[in-house]
Amino acid sequence: MSGTHEAGAGRSPAPAGTVLAFDFGTRKIGVALGNTITGTARALDTLREESNAARYAAIGVLVDAWQPIVLVAGRPLHADGTAHATTALADKFARELARRFRLPVEQVDERYTTQVAEIERSGPDKRGADRDALAAQIILQAWLDARSPSSSP
Repeated sequence: MSGTHEAGAGRSPAPAGTVLAFDFGTRKIGVALGNTITGTARALDTLREESNAARYAAIGVLVDAWQPIVLVAGRPLHADGTAHATTALADKFARELARRFRLPVEQVDERYTTQVAEIERSGPDKRGADRDALAAQIILQAWLDARSPSSSP
């Protein structure tokens, strides 16, 4: 079974393919789509299903449609890097993604992504864009950037 791990030291280039990323929230989950070949991410959707069963069913539809090679999930932390209550819920979400979809899941530090998404969506090219999906895009772009050949030391 696939497990989850946090992206960090010893990063290796991602295999070629599609990636789905998630900005976990207790009421909404932002979703982004990216590709390891182009190294780009884009906001895709925000899931607003109320029950866990409906949430995972909606994610299953996305997994079936996009056939990702890996899933990326944001990991919320306090500004100083310590965990909080939502961190445990996001960790559980990442483990459940791996269990249900049998795909590798990597977690990315998502500090400030929602605030950055809020600023970005006020820009002229993204005015009115969905904040949660944009946050997922920022999470995914960070993951892709960390794996690009130009980011190696």
